[in-house]
Amino acid sequence: MTLLRLRNLTKSYGALVVTQDFSLDVEQGDLVGILGPNGAGKTTLFNQITGTVLPDKGEVWFDGRDVTRVAASERCRLGIARSFQVPHPFVGMTVYENILVGATFGRGAGDPRQRALDVLNRTGMADKANTLAGALTLLDRKRLEMARALAADPKLLLLDEIAGGLTDSECISLLDTIRQVHATGVTIIWIEHVVHALMAVAKRLVVVDFGRKVTEGDPATVMASSEVKSIYMGEDALD
Repeated sequence: MTLLRLRNLTKSYGALVVTQDFSLDVEQGDLVGILGPNGAGKTTLFNQITGTVLPDKGEVWFDGRDVTRVAASERCRLGIARSFQVPHPFVGMTVYENILVGATFGRGAGDPRQRALDVLNRTGMADKANTLAGALTLLDRKRLEMARALAADPKLLLLDEIAGGLTDSECISLLDTIRQVHATGVTIIWIEHVVHALMAVAKRLVVVDFGRKVTEGDPATVMASSEVKSIYMGEDALD
């Protein structure tokens, strides 16, 4: 079943075209990695999926519904949640309280307090439940970003460069958490510059450059592409 369908998304800021005629299908249960240089339009693409930015043209379909003009808050309640490249916790609130925000305003039914506790355990943050978010390490802030999004009970989880700035051991720990989340049936799209992290978990890679989709497919095949090598390593890679 196709959970997310993007059709010909285009977004410009004046003369700068950030997304160019971008189309993509994401199946339920997929784990898709998105690669591209800085400024390629990846985060703007996420913003159009979540509804914080509206496309100039094109359509966003989610779970069989056209949500192109649906507000971001409603898309969250429908089952789209995300983390941010730079963590944005409520620094004066505890880890538990931050996660409770996601549990209260997301899609999930039932007691949000219980859902917040469940997510604390799933993401390995139970021992920090009463710690102020402003006192967390970078790794734990990244975990909190994911945990708060998960507390919204998403069908689709968007991760924006969540491995950036982590050590190798911290990255391995984060990958374990992502695998566990995916194993529960959550569909994931992950933007990342840490290529080896994406290669370790993604079922499919999509490469973006200058707002356009360059290629997509099996991770090993995509990374072996001469065009992808050229984007990441310069024209000499084509020789």
